[in-house]
Amino acid sequence: MNRAYFIGIDIGTQGARVVLLDDRGRQWCAKEEVFPLSEDSREEQSPEWWWASCCRLIPELMQEVKEQIAVENIKAIAVTSTSGTIIPLGKDMAPLHNAIMYSDPRSASEAAFCKEIAVKNVEEGYTAFNASSGLPKMRWFMDRYPEKLQDLHQFIHASDFITGQLCGEYGVTDYTNAMKSGYDLHQLRWPAYISEQIGIRREWLQEVRPSGEPLGKIKPDLATQWGIPGTVMVTTGMTDGCASQVASGAVSPGQWNTTIGTTLVIKGVTRKAVDDPSGAIYNHRHPAGYWMPGGASNTGADWVSKLFSGQDLQELAAKAAAQLPAASLAWPLIQQGERFPFFAPQANGFLPEGDIVEKFTACMEGVAFIERYAYERISLLSGEKPEQIFSAGGGSNSDTWLRIRSAVSGVPICRMKNVSGAAGAAILAASRSFYASLQEAAAQMVSPELTIRPEPALVAAYDQKYQVFIEELKARKILN
Repeated sequence: MNRAYFIGIDIGTQGARVVLLDDRGRQWCAKEEVFPLSEDSREEQSPEWWWASCCRLIPELMQEVKEQIAVENIKAIAVTSTSGTIIPLGKDMAPLHNAIMYSDPRSASEAAFCKEIAVKNVEEGYTAFNASSGLPKMRWFMDRYPEKLQDLHQFIHASDFITGQLCGEYGVTDYTNAMKSGYDLHQLRWPAYISEQIGIRREWLQEVRPSGEPLGKIKPDLATQWGIPGTVMVTTGMTDGCASQVASGAVSPGQWNTTIGTTLVIKGVTRKAVDDPSGAIYNHRHPAGYWMPGGASNTGADWVSKLFSGQDLQELAAKAAAQLPAASLAWPLIQQGERFPFFAPQANGFLPEGDIVEKFTACMEGVAFIERYAYERISLLSGEKPEQIFSAGGGSNSDTWLRIRSAVSGVPICRMKNVSGAAGAAILAASRSFYASLQEAAAQMVSPELTIRPEPALVAAYDQKYQVFIEELKARKILN
C-alpha cells in the first residue's frame, strides 16, 4: 500500500530539526543541526541561519529516503518555532532586523505598557503580556529603530518566516502565534487598542488563520533543488509548545499533555476557554474551534542534572520504586519564583536532607504534586476533568516517575512514541492536506509506547501526602 508522507520543520532556540512521517506516524528520517550561537543569541538571531539550516537538512533528508519511499507521495510541509519571537519584515520580504527572540528580556517596560492597556480594553482573552510576548517586542522595535519604520512592511513570527521562504506567503500567521501578539481569539480579529493606543498600524499585522490550513504550493525552484514534488502543500504553522501537544496526541476535549523537560508544561483541550483571573493559565485556539489551555511552570526536571549529576539515575529510580511513597517532602524548584499553576514570585523550593534515594524520590513526587495542582485548578475553572494524560519530555523516560504521577493524578498516563515539535509539525501538515481534521490526523499518526494506570494503594497514599504538601506550601506563605 502506498503511504502518504509529510515533512515537519522545528526551528528551536539552539538548532533546527526536520522529520519525515508517513500517514500512520512512522518516522522515516530525522535530521538536525545546531545554530552558530553567541552570547547574544538569546536576544537576537538571524532568520537567515534558520533558513540556511533548512536548505541543508531537507536535501540530506531526501537523499536518505529517496530509495525507501515513493517521493511523489510527499503531500505537505509545516513549520513550528518559538512563541513570541518577532521579525520586522521589509517591503522586499527581507528582515529589517534580526529576529527578536522570545527569551530577549529587553522589552520589559513595553510589556508593562501593553499589559496595562490590554487589561483596560480586553473583556475576555489574553492580557498577560510580558517580555517574552510578541506585542511588546513590536513596540520595542518601533521605539529603538524609528528610522526603519518607513521601510516596515509587517511584523511576522518565527515560523512564518520559514513558511514564507517555502511558499512565498509571509502575510499569514496562525492562531497560536498570533495570541501573544494580541490577536483576539474570541472575536477572531485584531483589537482596536493595538493600533489606537499602542501605535502598531493594522497593516503591520498579519492575516490570522487556523493552524494547518493550506497556504500554497512549495516554490518550484525549491522542489527542483530538494528533489520533492512541486505539488507539496505548505500549511500555516504553530508554536513549539502547541506542536509538542499535537505530537503527544492531546488534540480532543478531555485529552491533556504534560511535558517535563527543563520546565513542566501542561496543555490540553477543552470545549470552553479557561478564564483564570491570575493569568497563570492562558488559552490557545484549536484549529477546530476548541480551546487549548495551559501554562508553563518553573518546576520541572532541571533538578535532576543539578542535584544528581554523575549519579546512576536508573539505579536511583529502581531503588525509589521499592520505597514509594517517600517519607519526606520536596519541592524541587531550583530558581526563585513560580509562574504556573500559581504566581509566587518570591517562592523558594525545599529539599530533604540525608539519604540520596529519599531525596530523589521526594523530588519526583514534588513535581507530580505541582502537576496535580495544575490539573485541579484547570478542572475547577473549566468544569472539565482530564480523562488521561499524554506525557512527553525527558521526565517521561522514567517508568518510576510515571507510576508516581499516575497515582498522584489518579488517571492513566501514556508515554508517547514520537513527541518532538518537528513530529507535531508533520502531523499538522497532514491534518488538512490529507486528513479531514487535526483530530483525525492525530488518531492515525500518534500512538502510546507505554500506558501506566493508577495503582489503588499508591493513589490512597498519595492523596494523603498531597494534602500535606499543600499545607506545607500554605505554611510557607506560597499558597493562600
